[in-house]
Amino acid sequence: MSDYNLLIDGKLVPGDQTMPVLNPATEEVLAQCPRASKSQLDAAVAAAKAAYPAWAATPMEERRKVVIGMADVIEANSGDLARILTAEQGKPLADATGEVLGMAAFFRYLGSLELPMKVIENSGDRKVEAYRRPLGVVGAIIPWNYPLLILSFKLPSALLAGNTLVVKPAPTTPLATLRFAELIKDVVPKGVLNFITDANDLGGEMTKHPDIRKISFTGSTATGQKVMASAAQTLKRITLELGGNDAGIVLDDVDPKKVAPGIFEGAFQNSGQVCLAIKRLYVHESVYDELCNELVAIARNTVVDDGSKQGTKLGPLQNKMQYEKVKAFLEDAHKNGKVVAGGSAMDRPGYFIEPTIVRDIQEGSKLVDEEQFGPVLPLIKYSDKDDVIRRANATTYGLGASVWSSDIKRAHEVATKLESGTVWINKHLDMAPHIPFGGAKQSGIGTEFAEEGLAEFTQLQIINGPPAA
Repeated sequence: MSDYNLLIDGKLVPGDQTMPVLNPATEEVLAQCPRASKSQLDAAVAAAKAAYPAWAATPMEERRKVVIGMADVIEANSGDLARILTAEQGKPLADATGEVLGMAAFFRYLGSLELPMKVIENSGDRKVEAYRRPLGVVGAIIPWNYPLLILSFKLPSALLAGNTLVVKPAPTTPLATLRFAELIKDVVPKGVLNFITDANDLGGEMTKHPDIRKISFTGSTATGQKVMASAAQTLKRITLELGGNDAGIVLDDVDPKKVAPGIFEGAFQNSGQVCLAIKRLYVHESVYDELCNELVAIARNTVVDDGSKQGTKLGPLQNKMQYEKVKAFLEDAHKNGKVVAGGSAMDRPGYFIEPTIVRDIQEGSKLVDEEQFGPVLPLIKYSDKDDVIRRANATTYGLGASVWSSDIKRAHEVATKLESGTVWINKHLDMAPHIPFGGAKQSGIGTEFAEEGLAEFTQLQIINGPPAA
């Protein structure tokens, strides 16, 4: 792996310290990565603050060209970025390539949006106009499951709106992000976009920094609560995309063989390391056994291996901490349910867990009540529709959900009663940059994607005056 650097004030600089980044498929050191100090974070924020007035005053069409120009760079270097992403994150190369190209697509779409002035009233008494103004310096804190794609949820909208940015990737997946920073260094005016890294010690410094006006954070609900508490000291704007314990509800009229592949993909994509993957599957008693058998067959035929090897469907978990957490969920599965596929860590180097299907399990178990964020799916039997809706909603989370049925009208009726930011029908994880995305309850605050997500990076300003002569 080549050398990596931070990007501060338009310059590629080494970190004041270094830290190792591991390949989760081998547990071997992949590269030594720069690690920023508190003073380097302060320098990045100062650079973003200094660059802000000129960037905010830059015409939106010029800012748009910069954002779209980054999409061009991403596409031109997609192979290199995907290889780095697979090596540090673990996902199969085909999935990593899809993530990189998805990143470019988000840059292109979000970079195409407008922030028009809106006339609220124009009467004989007054003229009222609504403008969307930039906020200032934005801090973006990115997780390790989709480090490039989730960056694209934040960066294009923040820059297009006229803000400047300090980006902090996760300590275990910083390399593809730093490579991206190197590639776009000369596309963006100096100081407008800065990249620092840490060993989980600078996030708190960002959230309380007096010169950062907004934090956009994706990660766990527990960390999101800390972000919110810290940001309150300076009343920062926040967008939080947090954890989920997404319920899938399978109605009694499905063809199990037909729906099983979509359900499996919705639960096991990225080895289950997706905030809105299916985490709990409620299955009507009349189709329970047959659907269990179909999912077991898929799980047993799924190739789990190093993501760099051709034919791999699922890679390792991304880091040792998550690997140990998922092993604890497996213990609970054996204790409180019946494991019918998988059920253990694989006897090899790397953080590999067998794709696991668990039946005959109920609420009150760790696997059903908490977010596993790994390749383990509990199937819970139900008999009554109103009861399953109540059970699906009986959680502090509300990120996503799905309903599976051969009758779209029945499925839609159930979907409207679920307390989730997004509910899919006969699919899961279908996301696109023009579709707003956000969580209910403790799964988040605010919205990402589309015009609604762009507005989150702005301050609404009303100008109320006399009518024009």
